[in-house]
Amino acid sequence: MARAVTLIRSASLSDVAEYAYAATAPAEARLIFLAGACPLNQDGSTAAVGDYAGQAAKALENMESALADAGAVLRDVISARVLVASARREDLVAAWQVVRDAFGDHDVPNTLLGVTVLGYRDQLVEIEAVAAVLDA
Repeated sequence: MARAVTLIRSASLSDVAEYAYAATAPAEARLIFLAGACPLNQDGSTAAVGDYAGQAAKALENMESALADAGAVLRDVISARVLVASARREDLVAAWQVVRDAFGDHDVPNTLLGVTVLGYRDQLVEIEAVAAVLDA
């Protein structure tokens, strides 16, 4: 199946970043705006309390469910933002590594942010995303 997302890399920018610097989708693509994926279990409890990587994995799992409900998959994501409730770079990196590994070679433009607090009790990670698909 043809994909709507084209990742753009810039030879004039550093290659240190583990993601594309930009992405595009054609005008006929259907955009999917996802709410921030939280590390919540189906019963509403927070998963992996105290574990940045575990919460990133659960948030990704929940994001993939929302994508599937919208007729998309991770490879359809055009941009993402990873929010981590910490001022410690090590905590941000722990969450980021899980997200980076999940996206693999579909290394969409990403922003990694340290924030003071997130909305649910014991929540450490949230992942926002936009996807683009070509409907048949």
